[in-house]
Amino acid sequence: MDARNGDSATTPRRRPSRLGKLPGRQDWSSWPHYQAAASGFRGYWYPVGYSSRFGSKPKQITLLGRKIVLIRDGGRVYALKDRCPHRGVPLSEGNQQFPGTISCPYHGWTFDLESGELKAAITDGPHSPICGKVVQPTYDVAERLGMVWVFVGDGEQAPPIDEQLPEELVGNAAVVGSRIQPREGNWRFACENGYDEGHAKYLHRTSLWRLFKPMPVWNETRIIQRGRWIYRVQEKQYWDADFPGLGRWSSQAWYKMKPPSKVGNIGNTSTHREVNPVIAAQEFPGFASVSMPGVLRIVYPTFIHYEFYVPVDNDNHLYVGVMASFDRGIRTIPFYLKYLGFVRWLFHGQFSAQDKWMVEVTDAPPEKLYRPDDSLLKWRKLAEDTCEERAERLRGEGIEPAAAPTEN
Repeated sequence: MDARNGDSATTPRRRPSRLGKLPGRQDWSSWPHYQAAASGFRGYWYPVGYSSRFGSKPKQITLLGRKIVLIRDGGRVYALKDRCPHRGVPLSEGNQQFPGTISCPYHGWTFDLESGELKAAITDGPHSPICGKVVQPTYDVAERLGMVWVFVGDGEQAPPIDEQLPEELVGNAAVVGSRIQPREGNWRFACENGYDEGHAKYLHRTSLWRLFKPMPVWNETRIIQRGRWIYRVQEKQYWDADFPGLGRWSSQAWYKMKPPSKVGNIGNTSTHREVNPVIAAQEFPGFASVSMPGVLRIVYPTFIHYEFYVPVDNDNHLYVGVMASFDRGIRTIPFYLKYLGFVRWLFHGQFSAQDKWMVEVTDAPPEKLYRPDDSLLKWRKLAEDTCEERAERLRGEGIEPAAAPTEN
């Protein structure tokens, strides 16, 4: 199942691509799969919007540079390539003339939502010979976390979506607060920013979310892998430092809380704080982790924050932030009040807006990396190795992975 053309449903502000000239620059050639993934990785599920957004009226989205039409019928969401093969008119401009179908607004070509088969060409009568000879590409769709997810692959069987979601979200009840926002900038810049070891201590020291919380100057960190995730493990934190010839520097102030007495790897603080039992049971080796196709997990003692970086096209992505609490019953009420009262504004708003700003103005490569960028290098290697494993598996199944999306 595949679609090949793209224009965002979120109608992001377009700008000249800065990625099209990558091969001729000092680029990411050490990671050819990663370099080629300007519009995203195929073979994964991606969240594309809240479930409430998709009803019986067709809606267009763009995912991995492909225009896709989504429509709900009988309580289920279906997805097809958003281009009628007759004259190239978007099916999202059409509607339903028969249950279980979608009809092009131009000549009434009518496609089965599940199979994509052309069932009728209304303007050619009920016995049109074109019927049964045309099949519209379709996409697998699932609904989780109050969102619609779409799988884009190279023709392989879509794996169960639960195999891709963070494990703790699958096996445990959770209440969530979330935000979905169209953003400028390539999705890789967003993912690298989220997992970047160096930026938070400096960029976010001015955020209201961290206003009263201590921020180290620098850390000693190592990256380890467990399963499909790589983790940043804090070894030591330095709360001030003397810079030769410059002087002493610290982000601490009289109004901030005192730094923790020891390094912890949950919430970047000492682990003597009470930790939710579900979170504790995961035994996360580090508070920050990332997995394919671009999923960030930040573990706090009482909740977990996730970020999904959804590729729209080379220059735009969808930011999906999810904050999950694993409390139950009446204890969920304080979480909702806290999230709706100020966390959504502070964390998913002002704090996250600093990341948005940096991703918009990032212009790499070329780049010169420094020691904390080991986190970025390990993420790129994870992506590269995973892509190579997938390519080998698909070739073993007789499927040749597509090099990149092409235009109609």
